[in-house]
Amino acid sequence: MTIELFLSLSGFAFVTSITPGPNNLMLMASGANYGFRRTVPHMLGIGLGFVVMVVLVGAGIIGLLDAWPALYWGLKVACLVYLLVLAWRISGAEAPTGRKNARRPMRFWEAALFQWVNPKAWAMALSAVTIYAPSQSVGAVLLVALVFGAINLPSVSVWTLLGERVAMILTSTRALQAFNRTMAILLVASLVPVLMN
Repeated sequence: MTIELFLSLSGFAFVTSITPGPNNLMLMASGANYGFRRTVPHMLGIGLGFVVMVVLVGAGIIGLLDAWPALYWGLKVACLVYLLVLAWRISGAEAPTGRKNARRPMRFWEAALFQWVNPKAWAMALSAVTIYAPSQSVGAVLLVALVFGAINLPSVSVWTLLGERVAMILTSTRALQAFNRTMAILLVASLVPVLMN
């Protein structure tokens, strides 16, 4: 890979990792509700889960989706339904008292598996492999995955920190509930580009 292509890949990884999407909106809500430290497993699950997804997409999943377009459509519907359920849960989340709550942040494995029903993650992985590892050679796919792994975690951490800072402003139960509802609405709004394709 040339230095120009590497820099282009890095820019693509940064822009797609830092911009709003289901992962980042959920991390912001988790940061606001549970704090940065308790959200670390969620962040790590996203980072590792996406790296694994890129590797598996490059290893052959992209070919399956090309061969069976109905599989892609079914995946899209499953992603949309799951994200609507998540938005519903976020909108109804009760404000924790003193950061202790019966609810808990997403666990590492839940966040890693969530990548498989996240339409933005699918779009990122399919685009990255198609554009930056078109030969789908093991080395090229691993390089794409490693670049995303190095850039994604710091990027998603920003959203968790932002959520934690927002929680300092949201000092009442009512304000935090309004924030959770807003995050749920934004999560649903993030699905609009998926519906357009």
